[in-house]
Amino acid sequence: MIYVLLACVIWAAGWLLNVRLSNGPQGDNRLVKFAVPTIFGLTIVVVWELMVRGFEVNPVILPAPLAVIERMMQEGSILWADFKQTVLKGALVGYLIGMWAAFVVAVLADRSEFLTRGILPVGSFMAALPIVGTAPILVRWLGSDWHSKAAVVAVMVFFPILVNTVAGLKDTSGMQRDLMRTYAAGYWASLFKLRLPAAAPFIFNGLKIGTTLALIGAIVAEFFGSPTVGMGFRISTSFGQLALDMVWAEIVVAAVAGSAFYGLVTWIEKRVTFWHPSQR
Repeated sequence: MIYVLLACVIWAAGWLLNVRLSNGPQGDNRLVKFAVPTIFGLTIVVVWELMVRGFEVNPVILPAPLAVIERMMQEGSILWADFKQTVLKGALVGYLIGMWAAFVVAVLADRSEFLTRGILPVGSFMAALPIVGTAPILVRWLGSDWHSKAAVVAVMVFFPILVNTVAGLKDTSGMQRDLMRTYAAGYWASLFKLRLPAAAPFIFNGLKIGTTLALIGAIVAEFFGSPTVGMGFRISTSFGQLALDMVWAEIVVAAVAGSAFYGLVTWIEKRVTFWHPSQR
């Protein structure tokens, strides 16, 4: 019971500290903005640990954070191998392929009204297809190694990036396009000097959506066939062995990798679209 009471006290203390920091005179300070989510996250982890101990939760149902950390330290080499297989090979390669394919098709669609009208409905249809249906097909076609996972990721990120890029390329006014024509700017000059910069916020929206889809696609695809390495493979086999601490260790690695990937794209967006009102 003492663990439960201590958890309640720590939760209340963390809550009050975050409220004071957020509403204080330094609420807009960069250090405070970093401290508030950090305190919140640490409070959740500590309360989780205390609640598991206080209620004596079976590790098969929910392991304690310290048990997960200990497992991560013991299985560091396995987690690193899984990270390379799933994130660096499957997710990242597939993301880059899908991104560049979406850009090329978006430019082609931008030059053809027929292609634009035809590909956007198809894109919406393909984006709605469940990954559990497409992943086993691509694994069967391309084999169980990371190549099939990259193909699944490429398909998943292709259409969100395509739709956002096409919409962004059309987000210029008639006056702006007329001004480019008065300067005798051709299609490509107008594309690179006016329309792509104007489309940048839309493009980055698609890229950020793709970062979350990429890791999900790579992990889920490994459930349908994989060599004896990879996050999806490890989660599936560890769950079957009731090693829930290893499952949570893989989840932590995936969450950190996904957050870092999303943060990197957001950082690039701030540097590229610094002129846009959303970044001010």
